[in-house]
Amino acid sequence: MNVRRRLVSGTAVAAATALGLGLLSACSSESNAADGNSGKLDVVASFYPLQFIAERIGGDHVSVSTLTEPGQEPHDLEISAKQTAQLQESDVALYLKNLQPSVDDAVAQSEIKTKIDAATLTSLEKHGNEVGGHAAEHDDHEGEEGSGEDPHIWLDPVKYAEVAEGVGKAFEKADPDNAADYKKNTAALVKKLDALDTQFEDGLKNTRTKVFITTHAAFGYLAERYGLTEEAINGLDPESEPSANRVKDLEKMAKADGVSTVFYETLVSDKTAKTIAADANLKTDVLDPIEGITKKSRGDDYFQVMESNLKALQSALGAK
Repeated sequence: MNVRRRLVSGTAVAAATALGLGLLSACSSESNAADGNSGKLDVVASFYPLQFIAERIGGDHVSVSTLTEPGQEPHDLEISAKQTAQLQESDVALYLKNLQPSVDDAVAQSEIKTKIDAATLTSLEKHGNEVGGHAAEHDDHEGEEGSGEDPHIWLDPVKYAEVAEGVGKAFEKADPDNAADYKKNTAALVKKLDALDTQFEDGLKNTRTKVFITTHAAFGYLAERYGLTEEAINGLDPESEPSANRVKDLEKMAKADGVSTVFYETLVSDKTAKTIAADANLKTDVLDPIEGITKKSRGDDYFQVMESNLKALQSALGAK
């Protein structure tokens, strides 16, 4: 996989007015299919975190479909002709620019009235992801697209709430007849995200160590929000092979910082994580970047999986 696909452009701050969305598998269930004659706001979302927001805020007033099937790595998506047509016929497109280049191209070429880049709804940051602080430099060298900002904004409940608020306002503008319901649903979702933020803050306040190792750098926002340090084996590319020096550095760091666990994710092979864990006599566990919900996910939706992530972090970090 090309690491460029994980970079999000901070300069793509189009004056997007509206936002809507959601994603469900285009192939999953019949309830997924948008009915053009239903009278509902027809929303196409690029991947799961945006789908979830659209469904929660839109409720019965929206018909949500997705471009990324459950279990598919969103960064690898190559949009089909059928999906391009589906996008063209929708009322709203919600996506994260530069995360899925084929989606960017399809949205740009479409005549959809409401096009929303979720990255414009909150601030993006760069995160240091590797031992020695070389990650930002590494990402800039590797990525020709984007400016090296971390796209994983949904793993920070505070930033995700900011995106939700933007989606709500966009729905209100795109479908003013149902604005009151969109406003109410947005407020309920933001309130729940605020509670999740408090849960993480309280749950990770007192821990034996603040350092955790992951197979790739998806948790920079979460780490920064709650005073933790993420060390990523492969930076932004979870499938590349780490160098021998990188593995040695990780093993030394794990010993020095009292790290007990190497985390891997559900949509990518756990081979590298298990190899490093075995060499360093560490455990492995799942820390889910929630890019899609599958049978392997520890929960049925965003909130359940985030709570599972919190428990995994508490266990690995030695929460008191």
